Amino acid sequence: MDKESHGTVHDWAPRSIGLLLGTLVLATAFIAAYVGALHQPTPRDVPIGVVSGDQHARATLDAVRGQTNILKPIGYDDPAAAEHGLLSRAVYAVLSTGPDNGLLLTVASASGPSATSAIKEVLGTATTRTGTPLQIVDEVPVTPADPRGVVPFYLNVGYVLGGYLGSTVLGISAGTTPRTARRAGLRIAALAVYSVLLGIAGAVVVGPVLDIWHHDVPTIAAIGALAVFAAAMFASAIQGWLGVAGTALVILLLVVLGNPGSGGIYAPEFLPGVLRGMHRWNIPGLANDLTKAAVYFDWRSAGWPAAALGIWTVLGGLGLVTASLVRGRRAATSGPGATRSGPAPDHDGG
Repeated sequence: MDKESHGTVHDWAPRSIGLLLGTLVLATAFIAAYVGALHQPTPRDVPIGVVSGDQHARATLDAVRGQTNILKPIGYDDPAAAEHGLLSRAVYAVLSTGPDNGLLLTVASASGPSATSAIKEVLGTATTRTGTPLQIVDEVPVTPADPRGVVPFYLNVGYVLGGYLGSTVLGISAGTTPRTARRAGLRIAALAVYSVLLGIAGAVVVGPVLDIWHHDVPTIAAIGALAVFAAAMFASAIQGWLGVAGTALVILLLVVLGNPGSGGIYAPEFLPGVLRGMHRWNIPGLANDLTKAAVYFDWRSAGWPAAALGIWTVLGGLGLVTASLVRGRRAATSGPGATRSGPAPDHDGG
């Protein structure tokens, strides 16, 4: 081996080994997160509403709670407040006294089929044991075309995947760190247009093509565009500061932890540890919650998911612009040769 070849090997070997080791860690984390979160989903503290003055229903839930921690009673002052809790997705079901001294269980399966199934199973067993009649009414059912309620999850997986892939493709082709704020603005604009187009494409697929939500195409398109743009801006900011290697961190947060923690496959109450609350702040979980709120619940409980996705979008855009002002300007002043070890700057067409 000549000296030139030997030097070339020394140049690429450490970087390649480091990338392979990083990929190995990321893949291992993927296995651990998905298998750990989903191999044995165990419901705990699934919220179910009850009017505090409804002694029969309250006594039943208290008895169940004394035997298992699967259900967690949430007290309301009156039936209207309990119904609001159901329709705003604060609880998955409401238990009340029904006719003939029986019980009425009102569920919203669109909020989480896995959670409502667990509630029905636990209360069905309890009332059978005591001989109490139990009537079940599904006030907000899932669409018949999505009996397991997984379409919001898989739709938003595609949106989030498309968002960070769009950012990654631009980073590879034009450089991860724009050299000027103007170029950063052009990149943001390009990703905004891309997000709108992907939002429309996803809405058409689950609407006219698959006939799942054919009445909600504009709504799904708007939510999709926001989800794609939030993921794209989040990825762009991280890649702007860390280079292409930052993609590993993006995948870790949006896919490895984000997807199982979104509450899309199993309700959050079925997930272990920190994953239970992750849907309240991670992009896949927020997009999943916003989709359900808009399609099934007349935009109730949509405020926080929509606002949080907007916050992620703004922070990501600011992060990318800041990266261009700091790292991009430094790369521009240092010359092409100085940028090899850090994030690749934009090409002239950036």
